[in-house]
Amino acid sequence: MRKIARPKIRARYLVTGAACALMLAGCAQFKYYFQAAQGQYALWSDARPIDDWLGDPATDPKLRARLEKARVIRRFAVRELSLPDNASYKNYASLKRQYVLWNVVATPELSLRPVQWCFPIAGCVSYRGYYDKADAEAYAEELRSERNDVQVGGVPAYSTLGWFSDPLLSTFINYSDAELARMVFHELAHQIVYVQGDSKFNEAFATAVEEAGVQRWLDLYGNDAMREAYARYSVRRQDFLGLLVKHRQMLADLYASRATVKRKREEKARIFASLQEEYKVLKANWGGYSGYDRFFAEPLNNAHLASVATYNDLLPGFRALLAKEKDFPHFYAAVRNMSNLPSVERHDRLLQLAHAIGSGTETTTAAAQKESGGLN
Repeated sequence: MRKIARPKIRARYLVTGAACALMLAGCAQFKYYFQAAQGQYALWSDARPIDDWLGDPATDPKLRARLEKARVIRRFAVRELSLPDNASYKNYASLKRQYVLWNVVATPELSLRPVQWCFPIAGCVSYRGYYDKADAEAYAEELRSERNDVQVGGVPAYSTLGWFSDPLLSTFINYSDAELARMVFHELAHQIVYVQGDSKFNEAFATAVEEAGVQRWLDLYGNDAMREAYARYSVRRQDFLGLLVKHRQMLADLYASRATVKRKREEKARIFASLQEEYKVLKANWGGYSGYDRFFAEPLNNAHLASVATYNDLLPGFRALLAKEKDFPHFYAAVRNMSNLPSVERHDRLLQLAHAIGSGTETTTAAAQKESGGLN
């Protein structure tokens, strides 16, 4: 089937975006912003409407089935979850790589506080994304040369926050039905509310939406086998994140102590060795499930654990707020109102909500680097 031509205005966006980045960030940052603009434009260029793929006799039957399922999920997101009814996730792009981009996360050697990078639209975030893995690795080496702990993690999906039409991608289209739904719900939620510079708020909100959304999806479309499979997935995810939270707290206590630098380095190595050993036990209890092995593909360091709190700390409060508001439109309105508060105040309100209903500190996350890898 003939590929549909893309509007020329998008080429102007690429050039204009790069030029704006140059003025905002200076020549030193121009290369980074330009690769981001090129990467985003490549997604647009490769994406075609789902109907085009379904009408193309050359489309693989397996892909055809996944796209049909994605279309049902997309309609469900609007009808049942009141998520945006726009052009996002109505096109599909087949990429020639495992991930859409790679995020670089860094922390100081003896700290869990991630390095922050600030961007014109997204605000300040604790990662820096590259569409080419080699570029990500090269930047990671620069950070390591400054004695930072660094992680490079693949990302299967991301949101442009409604500024552009995000396509379905080959990097996640073959997830199970529940996982595909979770991914779409999470990324669409970022288009509802996004607070610049507050990743904890943004990610916990999107995770709350995805959790409730997947539960509704399974109630309506799931069978016993699907529900059991997703329950097993959820238990593994809870177990894994519990393991990370435990060792993250051990490191936080160590770095806050009055121990010497030498002693902190020694204890840090011991804690990460303990994490490796306890993961082996956990994996054995799962019957050998290896979905989290990629997290351990490179030597562990602070950067691997820096983002755990981003997804976890405020999630119980959002769960409580959704239960209080009872439906998604009222929940979104309450979250928007909360987003206008100062950061400390909105965080405190969520923690108070969690405490009021006894949500405790249950852990979960999206993924957004999902079960197969790291956290972001």
